[in-house]
Amino acid sequence: QLVESGGGSVQPGGSLRLSCAASGYSDNFLCMAWFRQEPGKEREGVAGIWSNGVIAMYPDFVEGRFVISPGDAQNTVFLQMDSLKPEDTAVYYCAAGRSCRAGYPVEGPNSYWGQGTQVTVS
Repeated sequence: QLVESGGGSVQPGGSLRLSCAASGYSDNFLCMAWFRQEPGKEREGVAGIWSNGVIAMYPDFVEGRFVISPGDAQNTVFLQMDSLKPEDTAVYYCAAGRSCRAGYPVEGPNSYWGQGTQVTVS
């Protein structure tokens, strides 16, 4: 089970810190990542990190505003989001994978997803 927290409503330019904790798994995932999805749009990757701490390339829209980091506990990950823009409004999902590509879980039986947390910037 992956549980996200930290979403909410902020004004443009504000910051949020998302947290994700995976419980009930005895081993480390190969990677963990954050995705987001706006209504009517496809889900897109936001940030990914390998279990050895290597961070995947951020997509262009991040523009240095977001930072993914591992937690001290096994299978935990954070996403620090600064300088938020209205276009960052979306549901943010945490994902973990035993099969990964470019630092992001490959969708399928070896990927696990949280329920999502709403981020609203307005």
